[in-house]
Amino acid sequence: MTALVIGVDGGGTSTRCVVATVSGEVAGRGYGGGSNILSSADPGGSLRGALLAALAGLDPGEVTAGVFGLAGGDSARERTEAVAAEAWRAAGLAGRPSVVSDVLVAFAGATAEASGAVLIAGTGAVAARIDDRRVTGRADGYGWLLGDEGSGTWIGRRAVRAVLASADGRAAPTALLGCFGGDAAELEPSRSPEQAERGRAAPGPLGSAGPTPSAPSAQEIVRLVHAGIAESGPAWLARLAPAVEAAARDGDAAATAILDEAARRLAATVGALGPVSGPLVLAGSLLTEPTLLAGKVRAGLAGTVITARDSAAGAAALALHAAGPGTVPDPLAAHRRLIG
Repeated sequence: MTALVIGVDGGGTSTRCVVATVSGEVAGRGYGGGSNILSSADPGGSLRGALLAALAGLDPGEVTAGVFGLAGGDSARERTEAVAAEAWRAAGLAGRPSVVSDVLVAFAGATAEASGAVLIAGTGAVAARIDDRRVTGRADGYGWLLGDEGSGTWIGRRAVRAVLASADGRAAPTALLGCFGGDAAELEPSRSPEQAERGRAAPGPLGSAGPTPSAPSAQEIVRLVHAGIAESGPAWLARLAPAVEAAARDGDAAATAILDEAARRLAATVGALGPVSGPLVLAGSLLTEPTLLAGKVRAGLAGTVITARDSAAGAAALALHAAGPGTVPDPLAAHRRLIG
């Protein structure tokens, strides 16, 4: 019998699962939709899907430990643990997994060091100080409604507000209207109501438009956004972040201003942790991809900065440490092997 451990990294947009041997080798991987308790439409279903996919062809009876790092879990601990335990049982696994902050698995997925700090900017945003593989301080991570400043959801909200301000004449035209279909030039406040009505076309799905290029009205944009959130949860707003990135690369002033402000807020979130010993890990798609935002954030940081690699593997590595020397002969060596 080969002992196995499971690690799960659950964010607002996607869920990743890794099954690993106690020697630190990956035995299976699985993926699912978003599992942020605060913003995802079906976190339990996403966790079950990722677990079952990762366990395909493996014996669930060989799993000795599991760690779930779930975004939003710190703000709804009881519900998060219940959803995680239900998904664990649905996958045919005995016992229950440990639930930790997503910041901890992001840190462990980038380095085998026990202490340092991490900044995550994906669907949500949070920073944390890590000491001896425990979170000892954090800043933001309060969810899309109350915080997550600089995150994909925050950027999406700012993009919608910029488009609406342009649509009703409070701001200049912006290429961000392309998020909803249409032509930014149609937003000129000088149009008469009759001209606006003739040029209006109902927007289709994100990034598409009607048969003729035209600007959707502010009311149509509001309807589309609310429909997207109702269908997919607040994380739907984060889908607009790539469009903001693209518009900023093309020189759009509104998009550039949004990214500049996002970078300032993310840097301030890290700064709120105070002095930190050890590496700073940047995690989340907005900071691990070659985005404009990542470049702006890095420019404002000092010290050793490394990029996150595999947070699901980091969760599995934490499971290796938690399993103890009786099950795992050399947890540190297995940790290093697992994250590459």
